[in-house]
Amino acid sequence: MRTRVALLFGGKSVEHEVSVISGIQAYLNMDQEKYETTPVYITKNNEMYIGEEVGKIESYKNINELLQKSQRVILVNEGGKILLMPYPARKFGKNHPVEIDLAFPVVHGTNVEDGALQGYLKILGVPFVGCDVTASAIGMDKFIMKTVLKEYGVPVLDAKLFTLADYARMEALLDQIEETIGYPVIIKPVNTGSSVGISVAKTREELENSVDEAFRYATKVLAEHAILNLREINCSVLGNENEAEASECEEPLHTKDILSYEDKYVSNAKGGQSKGMASVARKIPADLSPEERETVRALAVKAFQALGCNGVARIDFMIDGDSGKLYFNEINTIPGSLAFYLWEPLGVSYSSLLDRMIQLALKRVREEQAVNFVFDTNILNQASFGGAKGAKR
Repeated sequence: MRTRVALLFGGKSVEHEVSVISGIQAYLNMDQEKYETTPVYITKNNEMYIGEEVGKIESYKNINELLQKSQRVILVNEGGKILLMPYPARKFGKNHPVEIDLAFPVVHGTNVEDGALQGYLKILGVPFVGCDVTASAIGMDKFIMKTVLKEYGVPVLDAKLFTLADYARMEALLDQIEETIGYPVIIKPVNTGSSVGISVAKTREELENSVDEAFRYATKVLAEHAILNLREINCSVLGNENEAEASECEEPLHTKDILSYEDKYVSNAKGGQSKGMASVARKIPADLSPEERETVRALAVKAFQALGCNGVARIDFMIDGDSGKLYFNEINTIPGSLAFYLWEPLGVSYSSLLDRMIQLALKRVREEQAVNFVFDTNILNQASFGGAKGAKR
C-alpha cells in the first residue's frame, strides 16, 4: 500500500510564487510507486485547494480560473484519520474527503516556513516532513539563529537588531549603524528569504533607503558588515539532529553585491518560465580546495544539527576574499527546489532525496510515539474556583 502524501505549497508569503515552482517540481519527481501524492495549493489567504489543475505549473498563470476549477479543502483529524475535507461541506450529495498519512510542506518564507504551518500541523496531529516548529522558527529568525550558532562555535558576523520603535527614530538608528558597524553595511529583514528586502548601503542616503526597504517586509531588521570582496558558497544537509550528511558545494554567480531575487528566479528563466533555484547560474562543484570543501561541509552539518533541523536544508556561507575567513550566513530550512541539484552530483536523484526526507519524517513519528505527552493527574477533581488560589505559580 502506497503512503498517502499531501504536498503543500504556496501560502501567505512574499515567496509564494517561488514555493509554487518548488512544490510542483517536487510533485513531479515523487516516486508514484511508493507514494500516492495529492498536490495542495495554499492561496495567499491561506486557503487550501486540490484538484487536477493544482499540479500543473501552467495553471498558475490565471489563479482565479485555477481556483474555480479546484476544490477548497480543510485539514481534519477525525478519529485518528487525517482528511482533506471539502469545504464548505455540501448540504446535498456526498462529500468525498481525501485521506492522507502525512504532509510534505514545500513552502518558503514567513507565515509558512517559520514554524506557523508546522505548528498548525502539529496541533492537528498531522505528521509532516522537514523541521519541527522550533527549528523552523529559529531558522527563519536571522538574529536568534546567529545567537544559537555562536553558542555552538559556528562563525557568524556580528549584527545589530532594530525594531519599529527604532525605525520611528530614523536619524538615531542611522547614527547607531554608522558608529557601530560603518560602511559598507548590509540591511536585512530579520525573517525573509530569497533575498527579499535585502540590500547593501555604502552611504547614509543608501542606508536610509535600505532601512526603508527592509521595514517594508518585516517588523524587525538586521544590520551587519557587508563583505564586498565576497564569495558565496552553499551546501545542503540531509538528516536529523542525530545523524546528517552534506551534499556537494556550489558557488552561485550574481550580478550585484548580493545574489538578488532577480538572479535567483527571473534572469535565468528560459522561455518565460523559471525553474526556481535550479536555474541559477552557479559553479558545481564550487572552486574549493579539498580541505576547504570539507571545512564547509563539516560546518554545514554542525550548524544543521545545532539548530535541530530535519529533512533537507541549504546552508549559505560567505568567504571574505580579503581575509580568507569563512562565515555562516543563513540557513534555508526548506530551500528553493529542495536543493536537489546539490545532491545529484553525489548520485542522489531528486526522487531518492524526496523519499529519504519522507522516511526521516516517519522515523520522527515513531520516536515521538515513545514519548509521554500526557501526565495523568486528579488536579481537576480537587480544583476550587472560588478564588485565585489555584492559579499557576
